[in-house]
Amino acid sequence: MDKYHQLTQEERYSMTALMRSGCSQAEIAREPGRSPSTISRELQRNATRHDGNYRAQKAHQYAVARRRRSRRMSRFSAEQIKQVEQLLKRKWSPEQISASVKAEGVWTISHETIYRYMLKDKKAGGTLYRHTRIMPKQQRKRYNSKDSRGVLAGKRHITERESAIEQRLTVGHWEGDTVIGQDKHYCILTLLERKSGYAIIKKLTARTAAQVTTAAALAITEHAEKFHTLTLDNGTEFHDYKTLEARFPLLCYFATPYHSWERGSNENLNGLIRQYIPKGVCIKNLTQQECDHIAHELNIRSRKRHGYKTPLEIYHAS
Repeated sequence: MDKYHQLTQEERYSMTALMRSGCSQAEIAREPGRSPSTISRELQRNATRHDGNYRAQKAHQYAVARRRRSRRMSRFSAEQIKQVEQLLKRKWSPEQISASVKAEGVWTISHETIYRYMLKDKKAGGTLYRHTRIMPKQQRKRYNSKDSRGVLAGKRHITERESAIEQRLTVGHWEGDTVIGQDKHYCILTLLERKSGYAIIKKLTARTAAQVTTAAALAITEHAEKFHTLTLDNGTEFHDYKTLEARFPLLCYFATPYHSWERGSNENLNGLIRQYIPKGVCIKNLTQQECDHIAHELNIRSRKRHGYKTPLEIYHAS
């Protein structure tokens, strides 16, 4: 059997002329020696989209574009594609992968091409898309309802922070929150340094003020010289913050209840952590060693806002 060859531009112009003269699909197929199924498939795939009519010039443009899309990854070697897949499985974003391989100076790939490759993989039954971040659903704002969450006298509001903290000028200003598991009992404490994006994760066996204070104190002790302020969520687990202030040269601030965007960096971190600890997963068996590993993976991811340097590099350079 002869090898199939795609229709040429000349054959498409011939098809258009024969159609206009009233020839059937079978008669059109006999002229260039094609099968009727080839002609039928051509008319279905490459008819002009807005009116369904067949025009040779448009049909050829559609076919060329389709071939170009299908070959987009063919210029990359198997080793290069493997490298992309490995980084995706390590939770790197397509932008981070693109910047990383470009920095190596050997080859380049755009983040758009990586996204298309992931979509193609998904359509073929692949699982690469599962390693990308899933944005959490926005919560409905609680209008016209009295807020009683986190009521504690004497807390410093986030608006009392110095403007330099808002501008991320120096390392030492952190945000904190907790992420709870499926059983609503075991959870983790997440701490994020605002300028660098450096992350610390501590495992908790209960979402209590005592557990949070102990874990936060351990983190501050480990990074004593780089903790100056800590901005927290309004959960009751942070109500023992004065113990931290008494023990360390630290000032704690609190965001407005239900205004998660005021701690946007920490909220973003929690979303990244969900790539490793998805919602609905019980974290009872999660170990501190695993928490440290997740934090390290996040700290060595290149970041666009740092010119694709890593949080680890920025944190230790300051």
